Amino acid sequence: MNITVIARHMDLTDPLKAYATEKVDRLSKYLPEGVEALVTLGVEKFRHKAEVLIKVNGILIQAHEETEEMYSAIDKVIDKITRQVRKYKERLKEHKGAGIDKAAVGAVEVETEIAESIPEIIRRKQFDMKPMTSEEAVMQMELLHKDFFVFNNIASGSVSVIYRRKDGNIGLIEPATT
Repeated sequence: MNITVIARHMDLTDPLKAYATEKVDRLSKYLPEGVEALVTLGVEKFRHKAEVLIKVNGILIQAHEETEEMYSAIDKVIDKITRQVRKYKERLKEHKGAGIDKAAVGAVEVETEIAESIPEIIRRKQFDMKPMTSEEAVMQMELLHKDFFVFNNIASGSVSVIYRRKDGNIGLIEPATT
């Protein structure tokens, strides 16, 4: 597993980096070879933040946690990401016969401590997408009092998503062009 540790608004000490790397490296037994993990540690006022982002087979698994102390933030975020990795592994096992690469499933079987059910789609919605600019989409999202809005972006010619971030700002998701 390739692990990168980044610090924001703080000095990254060797013991802290080693602690984070050791904790994340424990997840490698659940994941296939060549997985990348990015650990971001930061401090804002009195909050210590830890975020882990794992890229595995084109899927992003992410968790983030805030506490008063950095080591406990790392522990809590590792607990969250471990549950998500186990859920990912279970879904791979359930869909193993549906054309998923067996190498991605890995040699180690996951023992699920808590039975987690997969949510099912209970409602489908279709609507016409009028081509518009991102500014028009933000205005439309505000008018509808929604947290996100899907639209056909005039600038890129593709389907894009405008969403409200936790900090109150607006985010834009666009498909990557290859």
